[in-house]
Amino acid sequence: MERTADGHTETGVSSQDGGSPADVDLADVPDWDDEYLDRVSDRLMHNYDLEKDYRIEGESFTLYGELSLVSQKHFLHPALSFAEHESNEHLFVKQVDRVDDDTLDRFAALGDDLADKWIEATEEHFCTEFTFVLITDSIPDTVRSRVDSHDGRTLLKYGYHGHYETNFVVVAPDEAELVASDNADVATAFRLWEPIEHEEPGLLGLLSRRLQL
Repeated sequence: MERTADGHTETGVSSQDGGSPADVDLADVPDWDDEYLDRVSDRLMHNYDLEKDYRIEGESFTLYGELSLVSQKHFLHPALSFAEHESNEHLFVKQVDRVDDDTLDRFAALGDDLADKWIEATEEHFCTEFTFVLITDSIPDTVRSRVDSHDGRTLLKYGYHGHYETNFVVVAPDEAELVASDNADVATAFRLWEPIEHEEPGLLGLLSRRLQL
């Protein structure tokens, strides 16, 4: 799903778990057979293309989401575009029994590997994010500390071809606890115990704002 970062109507993450906007065909949204993920999906489906039971590089994920943004700069009139930048996010959601340093290392390495294979490094490329969401029963203090301080940004050709990031979100829904990397804006969708306030910028707004930095 590709969106333009300027001139769009911004919905961000839906604040209504059961909402069905006109531009989303519910027939295309998978049934996750899990109440928590069903409600998370209701928040994500407005901006992400979602896929169930996704496999890549020997890893399986319950949910995969993809979001693409294009930022354009204009001279006097939208038809006179002189700059275009692309930003993408790949969202990988997995249910796991436990999370430790080895788990984080494994997915950080996967993000680096996918960056090498998926990113077309050009001057138009601004950012590609690989966000790994791990759903578990509890969050150890060591994991909480590491995720909270995680900085997974890597410059491509000294920044001339943009950068990519690996982000982490670890969530324990039954405990209503979540820890996320600073740039993992999608974490908002996984905090079901907290309402999404209308006056706060939506997910698409947060990503658009970062795209324009």
